[in-house]
Amino acid sequence: MSAAGQTIVEPAPLSHARVLKIAVPVVISNATAPLLGIVDTAVVGQIGDPVPIGAVGLGAVILTSVYWAFGFLRMGTVGLAAQALGARDGAEVAALLTRVLMIGAGAGLALILLQVPLFAAALWLSPASEEVEALVSTYLSIRVFSAPAAIAIYGITGWLIAQERTGAVLALQVLQNGLNIALSAFLVLGLDLGVAGVAWGTFVAEWSGLALGLWLCRRAFAVPAWRDWERVFDKVKLWRMAAVNVDILIRSLLLLAGFTSFLFLASDFGDVTLAANQVLIQFVYVTAHALDGFAFAAEALVGQAMGARAAARLRRAAILTSIWGLGVCTLMALMFLTAGGVFIDLMTTAEGVRAAARDYLPWMVAGPLAGWASWMLDGIFIGATRTRDMRNMMAVSFAGYVVMVALLVPVWGNHGLWAALVGFFVLRGVTLAFRYPALERAAA
Repeated sequence: MSAAGQTIVEPAPLSHARVLKIAVPVVISNATAPLLGIVDTAVVGQIGDPVPIGAVGLGAVILTSVYWAFGFLRMGTVGLAAQALGARDGAEVAALLTRVLMIGAGAGLALILLQVPLFAAALWLSPASEEVEALVSTYLSIRVFSAPAAIAIYGITGWLIAQERTGAVLALQVLQNGLNIALSAFLVLGLDLGVAGVAWGTFVAEWSGLALGLWLCRRAFAVPAWRDWERVFDKVKLWRMAAVNVDILIRSLLLLAGFTSFLFLASDFGDVTLAANQVLIQFVYVTAHALDGFAFAAEALVGQAMGARAAARLRRAAILTSIWGLGVCTLMALMFLTAGGVFIDLMTTAEGVRAAARDYLPWMVAGPLAGWASWMLDGIFIGATRTRDMRNMMAVSFAGYVVMVALLVPVWGNHGLWAALVGFFVLRGVTLAFRYPALERAAA
């Protein structure tokens, strides 16, 4: 029994089957995610005017970028909730859910209040025609009112993953995306609401997703701990949560800076090379999505082991999830080696871009294997909430990436740029591996 009075079920033994039970729903969920953008684009594409297509695309990018900044809420919540679960502290698990819901509500309200200057700045950074900007403003002015729901869902998702309830995460994703697709099609094609119809569809879907998320968390609301305000506002717990989330945010910003600078630097080599790099970077994103399930499994299992102060179990969790991660990365590398040209041809019909992408394809074959350690160690360190190490090692790796760019690009051009990016992956893995023994010592 936990301090809150509810029973915490004893977890199953650590096994490959348990890892797969956590990972597979996440892999399926990630595979369905791109459908939403495809359908939204296709729906407004039926209007026969390029302006709505551009408006929906630009508006979605702006909000996705804003919401991305709150991605720390999912990652930080997984580690903290998993550790509370491992320590058999059910009261803290419930109180943590209340905290993340309050953060979602507060952050969402702030976005609503600051929407005018925020979206004006976004459009200033990404200027478009007056017609497109007018429709983007309509789209954003509707969708921003579901910001509290969208941000809170990050926290709920992390809370569910910590308890290995990735089937519930999949259900949440399917309902939200499915409802979004159906409503967008009905409101745009049936009621002729255009861009506003797409925005309203997403608005309803995000609030519906929050409602389902709260229902999936209903057991936490059946005990008094979720509204134990002394515990919810415990200064030590709040400070730790803030420190974890700030570290993750800084780490994520440095990672984003690496990828963003890669695309910016590629523009110096001409439109064809830039387009080829844009095509090939999708291979990296696909690999990361495929690996997410096992990284999430590492977050949950390592977090629980850390909370239980079970170093041997933590090591086993790290090894089992990493074995599966290595298998996925090897499979992706072989797939890119044998069918990379086919994928390139599916993504572009421009012969010059196809030829250039094939020249740099070997870097994509190397990419999954070079990035395996960094992606899996990210999950391991998130579960252990060793976020200061994540932040510091990312800073070291980013500095190394900058040095590699300065040294290799002038000599090897775009090949040097790809070498620097792949080297960035390797550095992240090596630096985190250097800190791994300290993580095990902390668990012991």
